[in-house]
Amino acid sequence: MKNPGTGRVSAKTVATIGMLCAIAFVAKLISNVFPTVAGFLSFDLKDVVIVIGGFMMGPMTAAIISIVVSVIEMLTVSSTGVIGLLMNVLASCAFACVAAIIYHRDHSMKGAVIALIAGVLCMTAVMLLWNWLITPLYMHVDRAVVVSMLIPTFLPFNLVKGGINATLAMLLYKPIVTALRKAHLVEESAGGKRTTKWGVVGVSAVLLATFVLLALVLAHVI
Repeated sequence: MKNPGTGRVSAKTVATIGMLCAIAFVAKLISNVFPTVAGFLSFDLKDVVIVIGGFMMGPMTAAIISIVVSVIEMLTVSSTGVIGLLMNVLASCAFACVAAIIYHRDHSMKGAVIALIAGVLCMTAVMLLWNWLITPLYMHVDRAVVVSMLIPTFLPFNLVKGGINATLAMLLYKPIVTALRKAHLVEESAGGKRTTKWGVVGVSAVLLATFVLLALVLAHVI
């Protein structure tokens, strides 16, 4: 959203991105109450907000929010330093930017579902590669130890994490867009005037419950 004739980003766009960054950071703080997997893999809800921002305003916005929130997280609540920053940005961008690119080519419910599934699969593949590369440095272990964890630990963790974030994005997209529209931060066309599809809500709720149960199993809570 640029001002016509100037090419400059509008103040409304900056305000919207700033608000999404704030919401994403709060989502990250909420995520800290969740149990970890393998002692260091943590579920992160900020990607829900990031992908919604990408759906509304494009993949570049998703990338900006990912970087800003990850930097704030590194400077405030994170203890993983630059490595954590890198992994956070890679995971969020692989999920949200890919999903936003696909959704903006097919701006429909079907397009949203395909986009989110593609985002989850892309994020999972990217994180398998980067965990293979980076985790031995972070954990100070031989690469063979990390290789032995890729399929039984990293693969299901990222699929479940992505599934939770994707289903939450389906459930929360309309409420968040509606709230931003009422605050006059997004135009009517950005969120569309669509009625709630309760079938989609029902399926999303069931999927969310399933992924949450799988997350609790991975974290050895149940």
